[in-house]
Amino acid sequence: MRITFLLHNAYAIGGTIRTTYNLAGALAERHEVEIVSMMRHRGVPRFAVPPGVRIVPLVDLRPGSTDAALPAYREPARDFPVEDKRHHQYSRLVDLRVREYLRGCAAEVVIGTRPGVNVYLARFGPAGALRIAQEHLRHDAHGKALRGVLARHYRTLDALVTITEADAAAYRARMRLPGVPVVAVPNIVPAPDVPPSDGSAKVVVAAGRLAKGKRFDLLIDAFRVVADKQPDWRLRIYGGGAARERLQRRIDRLALADRAALMGPRSPIEPEFAKASLLVSASDAESFGMTLVEAMRCGVPVVSTDCPLGPAEIVRDGVDGRLVPMGDGDALAAAMLELIDDDAARRAMGAAAREGARRYDPAPIVDRYERLFAELGTSRRRRGWQRTRARYAASLARRRRTFLRHVRGSRPGRWLRQLRRARRARGAGGTGA
Repeated sequence: MRITFLLHNAYAIGGTIRTTYNLAGALAERHEVEIVSMMRHRGVPRFAVPPGVRIVPLVDLRPGSTDAALPAYREPARDFPVEDKRHHQYSRLVDLRVREYLRGCAAEVVIGTRPGVNVYLARFGPAGALRIAQEHLRHDAHGKALRGVLARHYRTLDALVTITEADAAAYRARMRLPGVPVVAVPNIVPAPDVPPSDGSAKVVVAAGRLAKGKRFDLLIDAFRVVADKQPDWRLRIYGGGAARERLQRRIDRLALADRAALMGPRSPIEPEFAKASLLVSASDAESFGMTLVEAMRCGVPVVSTDCPLGPAEIVRDGVDGRLVPMGDGDALAAAMLELIDDDAARRAMGAAAREGARRYDPAPIVDRYERLFAELGTSRRRRGWQRTRARYAASLARRRRTFLRHVRGSRPGRWLRQLRRARRARGAGGTGA
């Protein structure tokens, strides 16, 4: 089977890129797989390309590229939805290259990986292929206008895949998609090629984009409490982002410069996790929680806020980690101290984490995708009828609304309203007599 992934930029660093590479690499062991990158900004991808996977860049953003001299390169995109926050990164040239590629695409399955790219797939994807939208962000993370655009286009696709059951439930409840199954399949997180943590290092780690929603400020504040009671323990935060200077000022203000450090981005991150005994996430929201699983695969227990959506589906509270209320720094500090103070419990949770994280092995997740492809192929006609019936019902509803508006605005409609008012007036008069 030929499978194509559509990715925003396969040459950058990010969770969606990493998880797409993981899935593409696992599928490539049984299928012909390529990743089509809407754009490229460097010579080689930052992540190692999995064996058997071909990368196809569409527009070259590098200085001096021939693409940069084309007029369409400087024009804003028209096909990529303006409601997607990445619209400013897209050009008319990307529109045209995507359309050209998809028209000639011979893949049997095409999978989009972000909202605007999924709109490309819905508009221009080959009719003979299974067209599947992946959502790596939460339903509620999209603005109202974008959700409206997605609902209109996702109705024409074959399936929508989310990475948590909670997000799948949100889409089923809030976005009517007749004939389009909404299924949850978690990300693949392969076993790391490093020895697991033995739980003895006095190190707490955290990782992610240094952005407001990740709440590293809350983590630093909570670690101040930990450092007062356990001065030998250290905090290492991995990642890059706009909040770096602000977080460093916070570390300095709390006199933690010798105990907490911003380490910058690392890839792969697993060797750093294996040097720690505890991973902490203070996020306000996680579409999945890759760092949680990556740490667990290294035998490191997790303390995480119970934020929407991923952590509660990953962490078994009291078994392989702890879940605490979102935004509660005191609870975060207490959970860290609980595991720091109890070596036996921490190591037992680390062992349980390593075992539990095997559910994110490549093989079972590839099996789920292959079953999905087979089911979508055999149910095509039935799902087509579901869409047709839904369109017909919607058309009847629109006609009924139009008819009622016409009747209410017509002379008979005005006469009926006057008659009702007269009857109400007589009734009111009779009651008062």
